[in-house]
Amino acid sequence: MFQVHGVDAHGRTVLRKQLARHQVAAFFANLPPCLVGMEACGSAHFWARKLSTLGHVVKLMAPQFVKPYVKGSKTDAADAEAICEAVSRPNMRFVPVKQPEQQALLAVHRARAAFVKARTAQANQLRGLLAEFGMVIPLGLAALRQRLPMILEDAENGLPGMMRELVARLVEHLQVLDQQVAELERQIQLWHRQSEPSRQLAAIPGIGPITATALVASIGDARSFANGRQLAAWLGLVPRQHSSGGKPVLRGISKRGDVYLRTLLIHGARAVIGHFERQRDQTDGWLKRLLSRRHRNISVVALANKNARIVWALLANDRQYSANYPSTLLAA
Repeated sequence: MFQVHGVDAHGRTVLRKQLARHQVAAFFANLPPCLVGMEACGSAHFWARKLSTLGHVVKLMAPQFVKPYVKGSKTDAADAEAICEAVSRPNMRFVPVKQPEQQALLAVHRARAAFVKARTAQANQLRGLLAEFGMVIPLGLAALRQRLPMILEDAENGLPGMMRELVARLVEHLQVLDQQVAELERQIQLWHRQSEPSRQLAAIPGIGPITATALVASIGDARSFANGRQLAAWLGLVPRQHSSGGKPVLRGISKRGDVYLRTLLIHGARAVIGHFERQRDQTDGWLKRLLSRRHRNISVVALANKNARIVWALLANDRQYSANYPSTLLAA
């Protein structure tokens, strides 16, 4: 069900109506063009595009920004009234409407992440079941793939026939998951090679094709963010504040926004720092000074934050990444 709440130019309520899904398009087609506010939830981007083609101005808002405007108990009517109130606020922040191509690419990313999670669970199950028979396999998929054929071929390891058949079945399932992950990664790589913004981002240390394509598809128009810090805050990579009485108090990162993007950026930053620890003479001064005074995990998040700001600068200004850009700017 869809709950509609309408007000006139003076803010007086003129409409309260509940619609079934099949009634929504016809209702708004017969409505004069107006401002439509919606929460950014499931299918919201589809309906935003649909209503935009009917001449309406559609704005999406994060649910946490709408919640403070809810009066009384939680009902559909109260929620719709709160959305109507929130969309009229001049300082409200809105969610850019995603295009079908962006949503399709993000769907591929989500499916790949689900297959990777299932593959990890299957590997852990195999490792746990075999450990009950005294066959301990080191962590990691590489070690598992190397040891499993040897276990199945060894007829003297004491593994019962039923268990041997089960392991063979689970190994086959693990191979199917590997194939699914590889096929989806090929699709992502193909999209990456055809996208100029994605190739620009992949030049940043710590950002590869997977992260670059996910960022481009999720961010869309980077100019919807005022600066790089807003993008980093949207990703949940900035400190959470609890300040009062003129005393600023900064805590850990807020962890708002897209968990998937934040995870990719942090893992990429961890890979960069791991490479630096192996080759300490091949890094910039900023990262070297940061690691000398901060814990490794704090440095990882700081580098991810920095990369997020670089991402905004490249996308918003249509620039190519330059490793020595700050020194070049100072020289100029």
